[in-house]
Amino acid sequence: MLFFNHFGRYLIMLKGMFTRPENMRMYWKELMHQCVEIGIGSLGIVIIISIFMGAVSAVQTSYQLVSPLIPSTTIAQIVRDTVILEFAPTVVCIVLAGVIGSKIASELGNMRVSEQIDALEIMGINTKSYLIMPKIIACLITIPLLVILSMVLGIWGGRLAGTATGIISPDTYDMGLLMNFVPYNVFFALIKAYTFAFIISTIPSYYGYYVKGGALEIGRSSTKSVVISCIMILFADYVLAALLLDKAG
Repeated sequence: MLFFNHFGRYLIMLKGMFTRPENMRMYWKELMHQCVEIGIGSLGIVIIISIFMGAVSAVQTSYQLVSPLIPSTTIAQIVRDTVILEFAPTVVCIVLAGVIGSKIASELGNMRVSEQIDALEIMGINTKSYLIMPKIIACLITIPLLVILSMVLGIWGGRLAGTATGIISPDTYDMGLLMNFVPYNVFFALIKAYTFAFIISTIPSYYGYYVKGGALEIGRSSTKSVVISCIMILFADYVLAALLLDKAG
């Protein structure tokens, strides 16, 4: 019953966002602020993770391929496909769930506890629309862009590590990147990115918006929102893979 209670309030929260804005300029300013906070604020961690994921993937793949019958171009193909299909969308979004999700939950939780949300509602402002909607739209704009950046940097990180350690030459790596490339994989990764962006923005917003108590409850709510967001990302990852990759095959 507790699940249905939370799920019902979650759906009501989403439904309550869709109203006509009281002041479009104010909403636009909040959206731009959230895009900078979420997108630019997460840029550093995404760059570091992506480069090292690609580098580790290249080194470990070369370690596994001990047979001389397997061409060196296979290393680049494996790095490319693992980065595009799994590392860039899923691993990066799990990290972003911790970075962005905890920030959203704690920000809204602090506003709820300090009665700022109640003050906005007394002024006649739809707080669900003004506080939550810009965060969701900002995540849907910036997180797929961060995932695309992660794909590029992950593949480049694999090339950098492979050439620096002498595992594979740059020309061989570039040749492997072009071999048997499936454009559908990029489309599939972007579907995952948009799905995960919605999860990362809505679940922490729900836990932050409906928090009750003081500072301790804000911390618990923030932690719970990140844990549930990560679980939902992994569950959605499995569902999308089962549905879309079967159709592709």
